[in-house]
Amino acid sequence: MKIRRVVVTGMGALTPIGNSLPEYWNSLLKGVSGSAPITKYDASNFKTQFACELKNFDASTFFDRKEIRKHDPFSQYAIIASDEAIKDAAFNMDNLNLDRVGVVWGSGIGGISTFLYEVKEFVKGNEIPRFNPFFIPKMIADIAAGHISIKNNFRGPNFTTTSACASSANAIIDAALLIRVGMADVMISGGSEAAVNEVGMGGFSAMHAISTRNDDPATASRPFDIGRDGFVLGEGSGGLVIEELEHALNRGAKIYAEIVGFGLTADANHITSPHPEGLGAFKVMKNALEDAGIKPDLIDHINTHGTSTPQGDIAETKAITSLFGDHAPKISLNSTKSMTGHLLGAAGAIESIASILAICNDIVPPTINHFELDPEINSKLDFTFNLPKKRTVNYALSNAFGFGGHNACIIFKKFDR
Repeated sequence: MKIRRVVVTGMGALTPIGNSLPEYWNSLLKGVSGSAPITKYDASNFKTQFACELKNFDASTFFDRKEIRKHDPFSQYAIIASDEAIKDAAFNMDNLNLDRVGVVWGSGIGGISTFLYEVKEFVKGNEIPRFNPFFIPKMIADIAAGHISIKNNFRGPNFTTTSACASSANAIIDAALLIRVGMADVMISGGSEAAVNEVGMGGFSAMHAISTRNDDPATASRPFDIGRDGFVLGEGSGGLVIEELEHALNRGAKIYAEIVGFGLTADANHITSPHPEGLGAFKVMKNALEDAGIKPDLIDHINTHGTSTPQGDIAETKAITSLFGDHAPKISLNSTKSMTGHLLGAAGAIESIASILAICNDIVPPTINHFELDPEINSKLDFTFNLPKKRTVNYALSNAFGFGGHNACIIFKKFDR
């Protein structure tokens, strides 16, 4: 079977540092922190009282009142980002074979806000239990993919990937695979998450996974810094239009980048902690390089998983040092989570978008909030600390690792026929 080439022709973003693709990119280059005190609920009794919430977001700008009631926030975010990506791709819908357009969408948790609200209502103790008829359809993680296809009449492959923080990276990989083998010509992919609520924050806090730097939220996400104390929870969505190359060329599409390789592995180590030597991360990047058919010294930029957790940052940098050897210090690394926080199931999507835009613009966004490097982390590596870096980016690699030991890696390339 001939493997078909896959390119990215549309993107959309709804993030804590920008509610559109241009706003997101501009904020990344400016080093804007999306972390601030929580506004969605009274967090005064919680150990962590801040998060990376969406700013100036009004669902009524995008949906009427009836639609808002039918959609959990994670679905709202998915529809908004995918709409932007589809518009960006500039399809002539009359010429598009909708049977060959599909959706693969990622979410680590799905409609947790809906679940929380319905349970709260139930435990009020009414004699007759009452649940919203939209409870289940709003809550299930696959519903976002369903809404995107229903709205646009996309009748191709349609499903959701759930692999914790690797969910949307997995979604992009699955979408690219479907195009590679000829099961679709166009796929809408990405991920969304809306877990900034009492149970989302409380659950991660109970695991000691999130930062408690309540005195200085803006600098709480500190990847690779000796003072890091956990990730900052974020919310939002990222959407991509992924297309078979000839299909894109035949319609004169704008091409952002080519997806040339990807890898998938499992740590098989622990439910939340990475392999201490970064074995899973090492193998997933190695597999992606082999799939792309390129040598390690061609990678110019890595958007690391870089969550700002004590163990995770060390394991990932060990893997990079081991795999790339003498070339490792020549790669511009960054963690855009220092700005956006950790969007869980949407992280892989918005970080893939950042990697693609780094290629398009030949500039690597910074890792902000760096004060002092952890001595256990290789000091020879270039983490693009605090300021963006202009450089040629022909190949960019994006990592996403999830609780349960799920590892996903995608390699993007500057488009060249």
